[in-house]
Amino acid sequence: MKRTRTSSRHLPACSMAFALTVLAGWPALAGEPLWPEPASAVAGQVVPKQSRQRQTTPNFRAPTATVCSDVPRMHEVPDPQPQAQRRRGESTLTRKHVGARHEAVMPAPAAPAPPAPVASAALDAVAVTAEAKAKAKAKAGSMRVPPRRPLPPVPQQQGPVTAGVVDDNADFGGFRQFLQRHPQAQQLGRDTGVRQQLRVVDTQGRPVADAEVAVSAASGARMWARTDAGGKVWLHPNAFDDRDSDSYRIDVRHAGRTAQAQLRRGQKNTLDVVLAAAPVPARAKLDLVFMVDATGSMGDEIDKLRGSLQGIVREIGRLPSNPDICLGLVTYRDRGDEYFVRSWDLSGNVTAFQQVLDGVRANGGGDYPEAMNEAFDHAVQTLAWRGTGTTRLLLSLADALPHMDYPQPHYDSTMLAALGKGIKVLSVAASGQDTTGEIVQRQIAQYTGGRFIFLTYKDAENPRSGPGTETVHEVANYSVDTLDQLVVRLVREELAQLPAGG
Repeated sequence: MKRTRTSSRHLPACSMAFALTVLAGWPALAGEPLWPEPASAVAGQVVPKQSRQRQTTPNFRAPTATVCSDVPRMHEVPDPQPQAQRRRGESTLTRKHVGARHEAVMPAPAAPAPPAPVASAALDAVAVTAEAKAKAKAKAGSMRVPPRRPLPPVPQQQGPVTAGVVDDNADFGGFRQFLQRHPQAQQLGRDTGVRQQLRVVDTQGRPVADAEVAVSAASGARMWARTDAGGKVWLHPNAFDDRDSDSYRIDVRHAGRTAQAQLRRGQKNTLDVVLAAAPVPARAKLDLVFMVDATGSMGDEIDKLRGSLQGIVREIGRLPSNPDICLGLVTYRDRGDEYFVRSWDLSGNVTAFQQVLDGVRANGGGDYPEAMNEAFDHAVQTLAWRGTGTTRLLLSLADALPHMDYPQPHYDSTMLAALGKGIKVLSVAASGQDTTGEIVQRQIAQYTGGRFIFLTYKDAENPRSGPGTETVHEVANYSVDTLDQLVVRLVREELAQLPAGG
């Protein structure tokens, strides 16, 4: 993962710990605000997208909404550079085809200029099977498809959508080996090789969910995070500090209560930070946002997954915890398409939200990467996520990597902001997702404490073969279920960590 370092020190994962000591103010931090200004304090809303495109650091302003919208109103986000000329198939990362598996690689230094673009209408008319999808995108990007054995004439399956899931934080060694096997991972993301789990509990030993955490170095480097429903959060000092600082100041606050601790490199064990006890809400609050690639290659997946997404919503509403649910949606395409990014307000109206899902259609696209960076940034920074005490989950469904040749912000900055705002990402890889896209999706999920989910089939290489247990992704020891039941299980497990209210 990309990183300019000033030290050669590298520590193994989970090799650090926090000492529970009260610290004096650090000179380098004197006069600096410890906590990000809440969004509502800046003209009542988040900084406009056009301004955020020029930022070099993430926006960590805390979520502050108190209620959901009555109806999921739509908002359209324009391309911040509408005059930019995009040549189909030209990007920082391009696709090549190896058998039935698609791989993204860094382009050659002197790559020939691509020919004239292929009309998007022609691409939209292509049948969205796995084979047609690959050929259409390769044609649009002027990439040759090597001869392939034709796929067997298996009829489209109407059965359930099956999916597998892995927790890259539970098997962190395996995740790091996966990254090391692929050179392109060094050009993406952040250095998460050094990490430590922080846990915040009250004086009765109950987890403190959604506690704010500030991690500060004497040099001025700083990051923010929020604990999950179990009071835990993974911290990655190397993701924000290039100086390999020997120690960090840790500040924690929640509901007017504060605590302070210190991180020293080389120590061991998880830190338990204790806050004074406070009343526990009687009912859990859950904000669940779906972020969906709606380009033409996703047509088959969207048609099959629409029912699954509706099932997810219905089943979560029936959970024993009876959560107070707000639902949101972000869909995205790319430059030159009917739209760039669209979103629908977080709403508690489940019936209206399902009607919105019914209206989502796949269209457009062309080259392989899509506007995922911009959609992710919009979902994290602009949606009205509710404030303190909310469990926030983002379910991202994609079959392509983001355009890394578009201006900032890129996903690696946005995932830092997501952790700071307490948004955990469940990344879902649809059929056709290549290795570089898998790297991106897994990095986002791992950093925010989420999971990597991937669709499975009877024949891993043939999405038309119907539901099954096989996958082309580089994962092991994974469990398989229908997609809706799998996501509902993850949500149930997340909410089950909350202390009982009353």
